Formats: sequence, C-alpha cells, structure tokens
Amino acid sequence: MDIQSFSNWDPWEWPENAGHIFHQVLTDPRTEEAERLLAAELAGDLVAMNDDLALALLNIVGNSRETEALRWQAAVSLGPILEYADFEIEDNPEEVPIKEATFHTITGTLSELFKEEHIPENVRRGILEASVRTGQGWHAEAVQIAYAQNDENWNLTAVFCMRFVPGFKDQILEALQSRHEDIHYQAILAAGNWELDEAWPHVAPLARSKNTDKALRLGAIEALSTIRPDESLPILIELASSEDEDEDIVDEAHESLIMAEGSLGYYDEEEDDDDDEEEEEDEGLF
Repeated sequence: MDIQSFSNWDPWEWPENAGHIFHQVLTDPRTEEAERLLAAELAGDLVAMNDDLALALLNIVGNSRETEALRWQAAVSLGPILEYADFEIEDNPEEVPIKEATFHTITGTLSELFKEEHIPENVRRGILEASVRTGQGWHAEAVQIAYAQNDENWNLTAVFCMRFVPGFKDQILEALQSRHEDIHYQAILAAGNWELDEAWPHVAPLARSKNTDKALRLGAIEALSTIRPDESLPILIELASSEDEDEDIVDEAHESLIMAEGSLGYYDEEEDDDDDEEEEEDEGLF
C-alpha cells in the first residue's frame, strides 16, 4: 500500500495493519527519505502505535547514520504515546498500545540521549519535547536551561514543555508577550493548562477578535475554558452559536464550552429527569 495514501485518510479510517506498514517503511533501507519521514510522522498517531513501531522510532532517534530531520521526527512522534501511557494511574494497562517495559526503555533511552551533546540540537529538542510528557526529575532543569538560551528554537521548545512541567508561571506570562507566533501560541496553551488567572486579560481579547491569527485564536478559545470557566461562558456561547464565524472557530468554541460547563459542575437537569423516569419504568417491569 502506498504510504502517501494514508495522508488522505483520517486515522480511524486506516487499516488495522497501519502500524505494521509504517514499521516496514521505517526499517527498509531501500525506502526513500521522504516516505520514511512521512511514515515517522504518521506513526505518532496512537491508532497505529505498537511496541515494534515505538522501538523502531527510538532506534532512529539514536542512530547517527540517519538524517537529522528523520531523527527529529521520530523523537517528536514518540511524544503522544509517552503522554498516553501513564502506567502509574492507568486502570486498564492492557488498553495502552505498548508494554510497560517498552515505555521504560523509551524514557530511559531518551534521557541518556539528551545528555549526549554531540547529538544535533534539533534532535535534542525533539527528545525533550517528547520525553517531557512523562514528568521526570531532570525535565525542570532542562526546560529552564532551554528557556534561558538566546535561541528562539530552544525558547520555543522550552515554552512548549512548560505546558507539561509545573513551576514556570512567570516564564509563561512573559512568553505571552513574545512576537514569535509559535512561542506566543505555546504560551497560551500553557497558560490554559495551568489555569493562570493572570493570563485572562491577554487571552480573552484574542479569543473574541476576528483579527487574531486563526491558530492563536483557536488556542485562546481553548484556554478560556480553564482560565476562568465562569467568565468564559458568554464568550464561548456567542462564538459557538455564531453563523458568521469560521467553522473551526465554532467547533472549538463548542468543545471549550462543554469543558467549561463540566468544570463548573453544570449538568442537563432534563436529561437527568429522563434518566430517572427510565429507571422508574425499568423498576416497574419487575
């Protein structure tokens, strides 16, 4: 099957052996670089992930004979599974697409690779962005060092990581003023994740304004629901019901509205009443 065809489908439309196909492309030395890059990117989706695929990505990250671009993509694609596979709190570990031993192999190897300064900087950045999802002790210092560097790429990586590592409130608020759009965007997501109330005066106008860059606006709308759920309701209701807004904006507002209402403990009383009636009817059957 042509690897390019997977790009035209949503992940839930992929065949069951998608992970096996990606693995074959990644591990076949005769495959063109462009196809391996695409396979590495697609492999990051949890739908395709399995032990063999995860370890193939890990091997690429540590292989100095591979191109820097492929090593970076392989590292980044390990991020989602590391974030998902929290075996310490997972009630049903059998539902995680990789084994716990594979998880620890990945986290341990990435930690060691990050310490190796001869590894290209972009690859080290990808390693940090992936492994930071697991909350290891060395991440806070690594993020602090990355943020302090006079390098926008490392600064971007640092702010991205601040969404997952606690203790960077001041840096996140500072990054909200960045003129670098990607850093600004990541700071918005981090502010939302940590529910930083001080970020509200900055984020709310971005969510309201049609002049805001679309990606920034989507991030701001998402952040509203966690920063101030109660005050976000009228904004989100207006956006979710608007006929003049972009479809993606409306969809994000609708999803964020559900999140805000959930955090405030709202529920559908009519639905609960219907459930009670159904229970009463069921009880009357016996």
